[in-house]
Amino acid sequence: MATVGTGKYTYDVIENWGKLPAGDTFGMVSAIATDSNDRVFAFQRKDPPMLIFDRDGNLTDSWGNGSFEFAHGIHIANDVVYITDRNTSVCIMYTLDGKPIQMLGRHGVHSDTGCENPGDLVPRAAGPFNYPAELVPSASGDLYVADGYRNSRVHRFSADGQLKKSWGEPGKGGPNEFHLPHSLLVDGDNVVVCDRENDRIQIFGLDGEFKEIWDDIQRPMDISMDTDGNYMVSEGQRDNSARISILDKKGGVLSRFDCRGSGHGSWIDSRGDIYLGGVPDAIDKYVRKA
Repeated sequence: MATVGTGKYTYDVIENWGKLPAGDTFGMVSAIATDSNDRVFAFQRKDPPMLIFDRDGNLTDSWGNGSFEFAHGIHIANDVVYITDRNTSVCIMYTLDGKPIQMLGRHGVHSDTGCENPGDLVPRAAGPFNYPAELVPSASGDLYVADGYRNSRVHRFSADGQLKKSWGEPGKGGPNEFHLPHSLLVDGDNVVVCDRENDRIQIFGLDGEFKEIWDDIQRPMDISMDTDGNYMVSEGQRDNSARISILDKKGGVLSRFDCRGSGHGSWIDSRGDIYLGGVPDAIDKYVRKA
């Protein structure tokens, strides 16, 4: 078993951690999250789209057959599952057992950004949604969406789904410019946004006021926060391998190491263990050493 990382953030790597019934294979595990019991929810691009594992990697449940066109983002908070079905431009909240609670957007209705190819720098920004990447809640109950694949914006909604604010423009350099905002989290008064194709993380206030940029990052794919308040970011390939970085609240690197696959989806659980999707035909687990 390989060991990676440094100091407090050192891990034993378990490749091919998730176990499926004989004859079954994984689709692309786009994103991954854990509930309050550290059960692992893997959102994959095939039926059943939602796979639920115990901490030992045993499949215990699944749901969502036929419900999603293109599984993308997942976030779990207070045992509510927040997901994005990218290609239909909807963001949906579910119970842990797969019952829908609330939806943002209209199925198959896309805002007018002039973009046809997901991931291109869009001609213009627009309202919600055009191929959104991730939906997350804030402590106040407001909802935030990284609307990235055919848009270049972050949207803030009230808890009942009313749009309160949008910010961001297409661009490759200045503050508040995005090229594929792919993941985000709300930490206190900060909205931390993975500006993927600009190789940076941008920090904003709750209503979009620009604060700072962290640029010691390559293609930030997914971000989650550990119980110490530090950030775990999975980063995609550039000229080197995908990698995982543990960052403090100022963007300082506490630990950084290579990982398999694309780094597309990741999560750090309450015990400090990391789960990595976007690995071909597998989920990998990084078990934090005491």
